[in-house]
Order: sequence, then C-alpha cells, then structure tokens
Amino acid sequence: MTGKGAGHQRGDTLGPTDPRLLGNPLDFIAEDHLRERQICAEMDQLAKTRRDDPELLADILNFLTEELPMHLADEEQDLFPMMVLRCDPEDEIERVISRLQGDHLHAKADTDQLADALRAASDAQTPIDDTAAARLADFAGKARRHLILENAVVLPIARKRLKPRDLDKIRANMMARRGLDRIFEGF
Repeated sequence: MTGKGAGHQRGDTLGPTDPRLLGNPLDFIAEDHLRERQICAEMDQLAKTRRDDPELLADILNFLTEELPMHLADEEQDLFPMMVLRCDPEDEIERVISRLQGDHLHAKADTDQLADALRAASDAQTPIDDTAAARLADFAGKARRHLILENAVVLPIARKRLKPRDLDKIRANMMARRGLDRIFEGF
C-alpha cells in the first residue's frame, strides 16, 4: 500500500477498505465502491497527464491486482448468489446480476493487460504509452457505469431483502477470503 493509505478514515478512499467495516458486509462493499471510484479518477488523471508518478502507478496497480479481485469475489461468490436466493421475481435481480457478471468478466480480462502495461511503465520509470492511456480511460468509464448499477439497484435491494443470517454468512466468507476469520472469531 502506498504511504497515503496510512491512517485513512472511512470514506476517504485513500487506501484499501478498512476491514473493521465488515461488521456490515453491505457497508464494506459500498465503501469498496467509493474506493473504486477514486481509482477511476486516478486512472483518468494518469491517462490524461501520462506523467511518471510511481505512487499513483503503485496505487492503481495494488487496486487492480489485490483489491479488485477480492471485491469481485465478494460479489460473485457471496452477494449475488444470496440475492438470487432472497429476491422476489419482481426485483428481476437475475437479469441485473447476469449483466454485472458479464461486466466482471470483461474487467478481469482488462485488468491483466492494464496491470502489465502499468508494471512495464513503472519498471522502466517512464510515462505510460498511448495504448495504456486509452485502456485506462476505457476501464474507468466502464467501471463507473458498472458502479452506478450496483449502487443504485443492487445494494438498495440487498439492504431490503437480505436477512441478518444472510449478512452473517456473507461477512464470514468475506473475512475468510481475507484471512481474518480467526482474528475476528466471535465478532
């Protein structure tokens, strides 16, 4: 993690989401979404300026290789299946989730290419090239559209439909995914 993440506060999006927010996994996911929006802004900045900024590159790379895969797993392995189980037919959640899963597949494919391009620029201590800049801007735009759907549709329905025991199960899986299950036993 870059130096700017040290001692960050909830909502500042300066570092990975604080695991203490796992008390409510939906709040944690919402905070992850804020973090992703911040990274999208950083991607746009890097795509425009193309400057050689090791800290900015490291922040984006950490997000792409560490934070994003964990977040996608939280949604795909826990949140989405639980919502399919609990939502009413009129929620049409399966259609929404199908679209989101398609977005996730594209994001995963794009992430590897972006990370490779950013690593190359970082290793060479040079600005990113035109292709990487275009990919960053494209990734950020797609991510923002994806987040709008998750924040405006999925999370409000999840808050309404998921039961406390569902949230407990999601929390336990998210903690285990992060290796925190033993630390917070009895949480």
